[in-house]
Amino acid sequence: MTYRGRFAPSPTGPLHFGSLVSALASWLDARAHRGAWLVRIEDIDGPRTVPGAAEDILTTLERFGLHADEPPVWQSQRMARYQQALEQLQATCLVYPCGCTRKEIADSLLHAHARNTTLAYPGTCRTGLHGKPARAWRLRVPDGDAAVITFDDRWQGPQTQNLAAEVGDFVLRRADDQWAYQLAVVVDDADAGITHIVRGADLMDSTARQIYLQRCLGVATPEYLHVPVVTNEHGEKLSKQNGATALDCDKPLDALGAAALHLGLDLGSEPPATLENFYSAATAAWAKLMKIRAS
Repeated sequence: MTYRGRFAPSPTGPLHFGSLVSALASWLDARAHRGAWLVRIEDIDGPRTVPGAAEDILTTLERFGLHADEPPVWQSQRMARYQQALEQLQATCLVYPCGCTRKEIADSLLHAHARNTTLAYPGTCRTGLHGKPARAWRLRVPDGDAAVITFDDRWQGPQTQNLAAEVGDFVLRRADDQWAYQLAVVVDDADAGITHIVRGADLMDSTARQIYLQRCLGVATPEYLHVPVVTNEHGEKLSKQNGATALDCDKPLDALGAAALHLGLDLGSEPPATLENFYSAATAAWAKLMKIRAS
């Protein structure tokens, strides 16, 4: 199998340190496996996309020496593929229209919580819209043992999630006509032939849904690795929403060294003086950490 990995930032602002950690980990994993590393711009969420942010992210990656092996892919140019995937699922009756508003769902979950039962989407529209207009499209998850998804994360170890109990039927196309992250990422990874996904642990909760969706669409399931997220002084995930600052493109080695430290990489006693030296040492350290054998 030829290794194919990717980094998939959302252009909601400039690249920050938390994103750099994920980018570096995915790049190193690809290089340690002597594979390809791709970049995908996840710009399908129109209301959150910041004009010019995607170009800024791509420029920052280049300045930091994180060069992709193929031209970047833009999700906004792939809407037809997501529609095809939805129609494929519609043909198998695995999806259904949902007329629930956010308030209605929140109220039903509040009542469920009061009854000490599941907090997952309760399947209100599984049997029909009950006179309400269709707002979104949901994927029906299985019941019983079939709802339990397990996978072995290369960093976090064995993982299990019961989709029926913990998630419920999840959205593929939102009420505002935006494509949901879960559908877009699965279709994109399959079309690009991605074999390994390396990303932040904040996305761990999405993995079971994506594996189930891969099975529904009949596409391969990649191997997963979720690295520890970077947090701020309050213990919150570092993000653009809580004030993460943009990377300084004039000091890439400082940020890369800090990212390597966060990942637990031993680069030796002397800090690398050049990007070339850094990536050589970091790739070897990653391979050792992940126990990847050189081929």
